[in-house]
Amino acid sequence: MAGENRIKRIRNIGIIAHIDAGKTTLTERMLYYTGKTHKIGEVHDGQATMDWMPEEQERGITITSAVTTCFWKNKEIHIIDTPGHVDFTIEVERSLRVLDGAVGVFCAVGGVEPQSETVWHQADKYKVPKMAFINKMDRLGADFLRAVDQMRDRLAVHPLILTIPNGAEDEFNGVFDVIAQKWIVWDQETQGAEFQLLEVPEEKRDEVAQAREELFEALADADDRFMELYLEDEGAIEEKEVHDAIRRACISLRGVPIFAGSALKNQGVQPLLDAIGRYLPSPLDVPPVTGTHPETGEEISFPSKDDAPLSALAFKVQMDGGRKMTYVRVYSGVLEAGAEVWNPGKRCKERAARILQMHANKRERLDEARAGSIVAVMGLKNAATGDTLCNREHPILLEPIETYKPVISIAVEPKTVGDQEKVEGVLKKLEEEDPTFKVRFDEETGQTIISGMGELHLDIIVHRMTREFNLPVNVGKPQVVYRETIQKEVTVEERFDREIAGSRQTAGVVVTVSPRERSAGNLVRSAVAPDSLPEGYLDLMVETLEQGLEGGVVRGFPMIDVLVELKEVEFDENHSTDIACRAAASQALKKALEQADPILLEPMMQIEVVTPEQFMGDIIGSVNARGGKVEEITARGPVQVIRAIAPLSRMFGYSTELRSLSQGRATFTMVFSHYDPVT
Repeated sequence: MAGENRIKRIRNIGIIAHIDAGKTTLTERMLYYTGKTHKIGEVHDGQATMDWMPEEQERGITITSAVTTCFWKNKEIHIIDTPGHVDFTIEVERSLRVLDGAVGVFCAVGGVEPQSETVWHQADKYKVPKMAFINKMDRLGADFLRAVDQMRDRLAVHPLILTIPNGAEDEFNGVFDVIAQKWIVWDQETQGAEFQLLEVPEEKRDEVAQAREELFEALADADDRFMELYLEDEGAIEEKEVHDAIRRACISLRGVPIFAGSALKNQGVQPLLDAIGRYLPSPLDVPPVTGTHPETGEEISFPSKDDAPLSALAFKVQMDGGRKMTYVRVYSGVLEAGAEVWNPGKRCKERAARILQMHANKRERLDEARAGSIVAVMGLKNAATGDTLCNREHPILLEPIETYKPVISIAVEPKTVGDQEKVEGVLKKLEEEDPTFKVRFDEETGQTIISGMGELHLDIIVHRMTREFNLPVNVGKPQVVYRETIQKEVTVEERFDREIAGSRQTAGVVVTVSPRERSAGNLVRSAVAPDSLPEGYLDLMVETLEQGLEGGVVRGFPMIDVLVELKEVEFDENHSTDIACRAAASQALKKALEQADPILLEPMMQIEVVTPEQFMGDIIGSVNARGGKVEEITARGPVQVIRAIAPLSRMFGYSTELRSLSQGRATFTMVFSHYDPVT
C-alpha cells in the first residue's frame, strides 16, 4: 500500500507550446516557487536552468527537452520542458509518449499558433490529459477570451475556465479564482512567491459570478455525476465536488482546465501548480501500459506497481561527456542500479550501471527507480529511442516511438583530411541521440550528407560539432530531400539465369507495382504460397523488394506510396537459390518502377506569416514569387495571419527577406505538410 500511495502522489507532466509562448519562463517560476531553485533564471538573459545547452542560452530557445523533479503540496512533479520550434518536433513526440499529463502554454496575444496546434494534436494522439495556461496577459494586444475561443475552434477543446485575468496589458493585476470567488494578487517584492487572497472588487463581482455559472454549465456537459448535482441544487454543491468533477473531466479528456497569468511578471503560477496536483493524473489514473509478448505476439500489460514485473521505455538518448546517457520512463516494477535488464527489441542484455535523478543537466544518484519514475540511466550500450527494458523472465515489447523523415540535407566535410574519421564518429553519436537526424555517405561525390528537419536543426548540429567536440567543419548549401513515386500500375515478369562460381542459378518472378494514396506509405506483400518455396526464401524476397524502394529510378531518392506485390515465383529445385530469387525480384522491381511513370516529389511546407496589416501586400507578393499558394488570411487582433503552402526548395533564406519587407515586425513559421510532384 505504501508503494501505491507513493505512485498516487507522482505527476509526470510536460510543458508544451509554440516557440516563444513562454514555456521555459513558466517552468523557471515553477522551480522557484517549489523551492527547487533559489533564484529565477531568465531566458532572455541566457540564465534559464532548463535551457542548459550553450546553443539554447545564446538563442533563447529550447532545443532539447530537459527533465527535472520538484515537490509541491505533497506531490512529486516530474517536469519535461519541451522545445517549441518545429525543427525539434521529435523531442515533443518522445516526451509525450512517456508523460501522463501536459500543460499547454498559449500566448494571450498570439493565441493558438501553428506549432501549438501541432503539439496539442500530438498530445491528443497519445490521449494525454491536458490543461492550458494563457500566458503574457501583460503584453500589448493580450486577449484572454479570444485565446480561449481559438482553442475551442482550432483544437476542439471543451474549456473549463478556472481563473480569469483582472484587466489586461498594462492594467493586468492578478487573477480571479472562479471556484472560490476570490481575487489573487501577487507580491512583486518577493518575485511572486507571496500572494494575497482578497475579496473580488464590487465592479467585478458580476463578471466573476458569471464565470462561475459558465464553469458549472461546462462541467455539467462534461461530467454526468456533476450534472446530477447541478440539476438537484446548484447552490449546495461543495468545492470538493467541483474539484473532483474537474479531475474526472480532465483525465477522461472531456474538459481542459484553463488558467490565466503572466509567468514573466510572476503572476498566476501557483494556482497552476495546485491544479497539476489536483487535476492531472498520477500513473495509477491512466490505463496500465500495454505491449506484446516478443515471442508469441499476444497483448499483455503490467499494472503500475512496484511489485509488478519491470517494464520501462527508453525515450531519449543523450551523449554526456562522450558517454551515453539514456532517459527512461519506468512504467511498472523496480529498476535497480547495477542490475541486468533485457532489451527485447535488440534481443540482448543490458546493464543499468548507474541511475540518476535529473535536474536539467545536474544530477543525483539513486539506488533504484520505482514505477512511475522518469530517470536517466548510464551503461545501456545498445538502447536507442523507443527501446523497451524488462526482465527476461517476464518479457514485454512496448510500442516504439514514431519518428519523422528528414526534409533537408547539407554536405559536411572536415577542415583537415585527418579529421574525417573523427567527424564520422561524432556524427554517429549525434545520430544515436536524435532519430530525426540522418547521416549517409554519397559514393558518387565522396561527400558526407547530413539530413534533418530544417535549417535551424542542421545549424545547431554543426555548432555542436564545433563546440562540444572541437571539430569545425565546412558546410555545403542546404539541399531538399526529395522523394519519388509512380503514377500507374505495371506487372513485370523477370527471369534470372546465370552461372555463378561454376554452377547455374535460375529463378523467375512476376511482380506488380501500383500507386497508393499520398501519405499512405509503402506496402510490400506476397501472394505466393509459403510452402511452395524453401523456408525463409519468401521473407528474403520481400525484404529485397522493401530495400529496392529505398532508392528510386528517377534520381535515386526513396520511393513513397508504392504497393509492391510478389505474384509468382518460378522455382527449380536443382538450380534455384536464394541469391537467384533475390536477384530476380530486384531486377523485376527496377523494371516495373521504370515503366510505371515514375515522378519526383518535393516537400511542401505549411507556412504561417503573422504581420501588421500595412506589410500584407508585399508579403503576399513575396510568398507567390516563391511558388507559394495563399490559402487563408485571417485577422488576429491588430495583426493579419497569412496561411500558405509553398515548396521547401524555394523557402531558403525567407526569414531574412521577411525581416526586410516588414521592418523586422513580421514573423513566420514553417511546418512540413506533404509531398507534391515537382513543378
